[in-house]
Amino acid sequence: MKYQNNLTNGKIQCTICPRKCALNEGQRGFCHVRKNVNGQIILDTYGYNTGLAIDPIEKKPLYQFYPTTGVLSFGTLGCNMGCQFCQNWQTTKNKIDPKSLNKTSPEEIVEIALKYKCKSIAFTYNDPIIFFEYALDTARLCRKLDIKTVAVTSGFINPEPAREFFSYMDAANIDLKAFSQKFYGKNCLAKLEPVLDTIKYVCNQTDCHVELTTMLIEGENDSEEELKAECLWILNNVGADVPLHFSAFFPRYKFENRKATELSTLLKAYKIAKETGLHYVYTGNLTNTETSSTYCKNCGNGVIIRNGYQLLEYNLDYAGRCKFCGTQCNGRF
Repeated sequence: MKYQNNLTNGKIQCTICPRKCALNEGQRGFCHVRKNVNGQIILDTYGYNTGLAIDPIEKKPLYQFYPTTGVLSFGTLGCNMGCQFCQNWQTTKNKIDPKSLNKTSPEEIVEIALKYKCKSIAFTYNDPIIFFEYALDTARLCRKLDIKTVAVTSGFINPEPAREFFSYMDAANIDLKAFSQKFYGKNCLAKLEPVLDTIKYVCNQTDCHVELTTMLIEGENDSEEELKAECLWILNNVGADVPLHFSAFFPRYKFENRKATELSTLLKAYKIAKETGLHYVYTGNLTNTETSSTYCKNCGNGVIIRNGYQLLEYNLDYAGRCKFCGTQCNGRF
């Protein structure tokens, strides 16, 4: 395994993510799927997935990456984050034997995408950082066949594997779960800084199309001060053209007694982001046409009008330029 260190105490250290788990023989990492076997870190879930589904690309969410096209989505088990509010906890926190899952090779996944004419394949449902090898082997095949690749990820990855991983990704939605280390430490058992470093790297040094998502949990990460700080950081570090999605939280896992996010909370965040100067801002998980639509950053006219994932109106030409004023809309079209 490429990303590992042999430690002096006989342990093997996994260096895929910032946790850098030091593992004895037979021991699993925090993610529960990467394991020390005979001095090598192996991926216990390679080739096994929780099922394949064809989704609209907007569900990832990616609103400016080949809109309305189909994406073949799959994930496995485990996660390197410890989010107490995980929306997919049944798979990310599940410690069942992966051999009880569907087995689908990278070659078979690509064949399915071709059969159903999917524009892209998404590594999603749980974080592809921890099924790194499975995702990359699939992505390499996609690259040869002009199938686009999408990562839905927390961005909690070390710089060296990040360079390899994102060199094979055409698009990524990176979860910026909050803009405070306090939130990351308490609610994700992780650190904010490596996520910010990943966002800066992918946005500024790769050709990967990036959109960001912050799921708002009332009383935890939705204060006006924190939202302004997040939007300013995005503006100053990766620019006004990176799309930002504010999504609604629903009670799950260890936050099952919390209140679901109100639309008014999303609209407050949307207004702050727009006033900060971000060009492409969206709300999600609660249907609202006005704030799930794409507007020209020059003339302000609606160029992609949506009701949830449903396309109502499309006002871009073949090259992604606004039909009203000719300004290029950022993204892939």
